[in-house]
Order: sequence, then structure tokens, then C-alpha cells
Amino acid sequence: MALNEKKINNLKPQNKIFKVSDGGGLFIQVSPQGSKLWRMAYRFNGLQKLLSFGAYPAIGLAAARQKREDAKKLLATKIDPAFQAKQEKLVRLSAGKNTFECVAKEFLKKNEREGKADATLDKKRWLVNLALPDLGKRPIGEITASEVLVPLKRVEALGNFETAKRLRAVIGQVFRFAISSALTEADPTYGLKGALTSPKVKHRAAITNREAFAGLLRAIWHYEGTLETRAALKLMALLFPRPGELRNAEWVEFDLHNGTWTIPAERTKMRREHKKPLSALAVEVLRDLQRHTGNRRLVFPSTQYAERPLSENTMNAALRRMGFCNTEATSHGFRASASSLLNEAGLWNADAIEVELGHVDADNVRRAYHRALYWDERVKMTEWWALEIANVQQSR
Repeated sequence: MALNEKKINNLKPQNKIFKVSDGGGLFIQVSPQGSKLWRMAYRFNGLQKLLSFGAYPAIGLAAARQKREDAKKLLATKIDPAFQAKQEKLVRLSAGKNTFECVAKEFLKKNEREGKADATLDKKRWLVNLALPDLGKRPIGEITASEVLVPLKRVEALGNFETAKRLRAVIGQVFRFAISSALTEADPTYGLKGALTSPKVKHRAAITNREAFAGLLRAIWHYEGTLETRAALKLMALLFPRPGELRNAEWVEFDLHNGTWTIPAERTKMRREHKKPLSALAVEVLRDLQRHTGNRRLVFPSTQYAERPLSENTMNAALRRMGFCNTEATSHGFRASASSLLNEAGLWNADAIEVELGHVDADNVRRAYHRALYWDERVKMTEWWALEIANVQQSR
């Protein structure tokens, strides 16, 4: 006889489990503790099997009967309802693990394993966090372009056009990582390239006029700040590396006897080891500094913390104290100064200058060719540049 709500509510626990049928294989099972569980008995491929539909009253009579009918439909198409239920559960669990937030965490771990610079990782974590309120809990395979646009437009609305652009790029990197991991099939950020306001290009302040640059050099060589700051600014002028490459330099990277500095791949923008020749004047600056910090790992340790490097703000603050505002000179600007003045001299191959700046071609063969071909020229160019600096900063 079919069940009804009154009959179910009147079922009382006994000393052992018992069941009451509703028909069509569906029955309710009552335990000695009083729980009432829906079950369905059926046969598949000649085997007696059992399905669980949940507990009463969370699953009511009508809901249990609907689940029975759904199971019968699957049986009619030669599908085992128990197997189907297991697959659906796996999909739900997988969706929970494959949210944008979970995939983004795995993407960031991969970046860490690949040795990405701490500054790069911090920026990516920050950008990912901007997207999490809108995308974090969503299964990555279900996220659409219009959903991605929500956090992008929120950032853009604050006037942070460059940040919005970078956020789109990082979200795209997370999706491409998901594609490579077979977690989704498409990158929705691809269609959003024209959806954001293009930021105005801001060039870092740099002195490219020879006379003005001479004034900057004289100010540096007569600056009365700490030895580390003075040495850092002198080497920025002499070697024009990226500020982070110099500030985080370790003594083991320098071969002062042979006049070379090998910047490890994890600290270069191109993620490739970059070897730079040292002029005699650069070696002199380094030897003088070595007497002060040579017993430490870092060449330019912070004055407060020996295991932390000198900050870029320290170098820029020194330039401000010398009278150069942030629209005139920055630590990064030494690269543009050197590039402009070396090219203006007309003595050096433009490709040799680019290689010295660390702007190497992405092609492996051409990169190796450039390194070998231009090393001798770069050695001569570095020495010439140092002599020019020595002559200029001593003149009045």
C-alpha cells in the first residue's frame, strides 16, 4: 500500500531496522534511533542494487517519488542510476575544487616553483585578489566574458586604467593555466581586449641631455649620503641595470678579478641570466663598498635590516635631496639616459647597446649569437662610458 505523510509520521522506531514500501521499489527505512531514510531497490544487469535518496522530512514524499521516477527513466535507457549519481557527485566535488579561486592558487604556486621574482608574485597575488569577490567561488569552466568584465570595470571606474589592463592579463593567465590543465576550454578575456580604456603611457623621468646628465653625475659623486646609497647611484650610472637587479645583488654574483657581474635569471625581467662587463671604475666602486659590506650576502643591505636590500625609494629620495624632482630623474631613468647618450655617440652598434641593457631577442639562437658577437664590443663600450662619466663628473 502506498505511503502518505500521516503514515510516515506515525512510523515509530523498533528494536531493529524495518522498512515500509511505497511501491515501484521505493521504501522508507526506519532505524532504531528514529531516522527515516528513503531507499529504492532495483535490478541492473541481473544484479540487485540499492539507491539512497536522503532522509525524511528533508526529502519529502513527493520529492522521493520524483527521484524514483528519474531513476526509472535512466534504467529505461540502460543507465545505472547508482553510477549516474556517483558521477554527478564527482562533478559537484570537482566544481568545488575547480573554482576560479582554487585554480588561481594553483597558478600562483606554479609561478613560485618557476622562480618568479617576489615582486612579480606579489603583484599577481594582489591582482588575483581584486578578481576574487566576483569570480572566486565560480567554477572556472562556467565563467563568461561578461562576468570577467565586472571586476575589470570596477577597477576602471576608479580611474585605474593600467591596473584594469593588468588585471585582465592576469585573469587571462589563470584561464590559460586552466586550459592547459583540462579544467576549461576557453579564455573569456580574449574577447575583452577592446573593452577597457587604454592607459596613457607614462615614461619614467630620465635626463637625456648630455650637459644636464653631467650635472646629475657631479651631484652623485659629491653626494654625502650613506656609502651604500652613494655606491648604488654610482653603479646605476656606470652600469645602468634595472634598479631591482642592482638593489638585490649578492656578492657571489660579482667576479671583480675578471670584471664581470652575472645577474641570475630569477632577477632579470626576461628571466634569463644576464652577464655584464664591469669597467675599472665600477670595480673600484665595488671594492670600496666590499670593505664595508663584503662580509654580508647582499651588496646593498638596508641600514635597518641586513638581510633586506636597499629600497628603490632610498635611491630616489637621494636624488630628491640633490635637487632633482621626480619629473627630472629617477633610479630607473639611468637606463634611458645611457641608451640615448650611447646611441647619440655613434660609436657603438645599436644591438650591442640593446644587449647591454638586457633587451635580448626572444629567439634562442639569435640571443646566443648576440651574446657572443657583442661581448668584446660591450666591454669596450662599458669602459668608454665609465671614462666619459669620470671626465664629466670631475669637470666644472
